[in-house]
Amino acid sequence: MSKPSRKAGRHFLQIPGPTPVPDRIIASMSKQILDHRGPEFQKLGQRVLANLKPLFKTEQPVIIFPASGTGAWEASLSNTLSPGDHVLMVETG
Repeated sequence: MSKPSRKAGRHFLQIPGPTPVPDRIIASMSKQILDHRGPEFQKLGQRVLANLKPLFKTEQPVIIFPASGTGAWEASLSNTLSPGDHVLMVETG
């Protein structure tokens, strides 16, 4: 009789279909999330922001924008353009 090539139990399968979820992820998902308007989230944001300047090796202001990339683009355009302005837009796919 041949030996099994893998140990019995749960395995982490990295394919695009349904996969087993590791126990540590399941445990993390059972915890209460941080309120994005609460003081703990604000403290986390301040810690992240403080560490971004050295990470990017800059002395310039670093901004965290709490939205999707589309939201950031919309905010930047709506805050820099006025009605009637002409815009050249490049489509990249």
